[in-house]
Amino acid sequence: MLLQDRVAIITGGAGINGLGYATARMLAAHGARVAILDLDSAHPAAAAAELGPEHIGIVADVTNKEQCEAATQAVLQRYGRIDVLFNNAGITQPRKTLDISAADYDAVLDVSLRGTLLMSQAVLPAMQRQKSGSIICTSSVSAQRGGGILGGPHYSAAKAGVLGLARAMAREFGADNIRVNSITPGLIATDIIRGKLTEERKGEIASDIPLGRLGRADDIAGAVVFLASDLSSYCTGVTLDVNGGMLIH
Repeated sequence: MLLQDRVAIITGGAGINGLGYATARMLAAHGARVAILDLDSAHPAAAAAELGPEHIGIVADVTNKEQCEAATQAVLQRYGRIDVLFNNAGITQPRKTLDISAADYDAVLDVSLRGTLLMSQAVLPAMQRQKSGSIICTSSVSAQRGGGILGGPHYSAAKAGVLGLARAMAREFGADNIRVNSITPGLIATDIIRGKLTEERKGEIASDIPLGRLGRADDIAGAVVFLASDLSSYCTGVTLDVNGGMLIH
């Protein structure tokens, strides 16, 4: 198995139909022991229990430095190491530029960008001690094309910031054999779009995608498994498009 005995943390991973949980399931299938981090209302312990007794769920808000550090210590106490961090937590809002309030900006930037930084800061010392590690950050096609289907400009800005942060960390920590990469999903058919797009609109979007369909959660999970494993051992600072060809340059 690609990730036998490795330990992976997934933020925002408790939603059973979400990208994080699909990734947790696939990482576990490849031998990883998984720690799912999420808000109390998302019930991360219950989500982890669905994967099996060797996995754990931890309540943590990625915008809170102390909670990120406490969650990391809990993982280290349980497993003794951290090999993979999937910075998956994020939120989106359908706003136009002139409608973005200060609270909107803070909410979106804090979870996607600050959360990626804080969780990375929390796990990096352990990875440095091990002289190994893989951090995968979730950006979005909206960061590359200047807007998405659902998220506002502040969402695009947050996800563009994630790309810059990941590349900078890749440069800084390469000497420690720590790889930092990003994925840029296109429109993925998960709960986040439920009720927000008609079937007709989904069909229109799919018709403009070379592979002719919206993405599935497992499409993202497979990309994360690749970046977490030794199959990508010479990849760092990479932005991996997972969007069916939506953004062919």
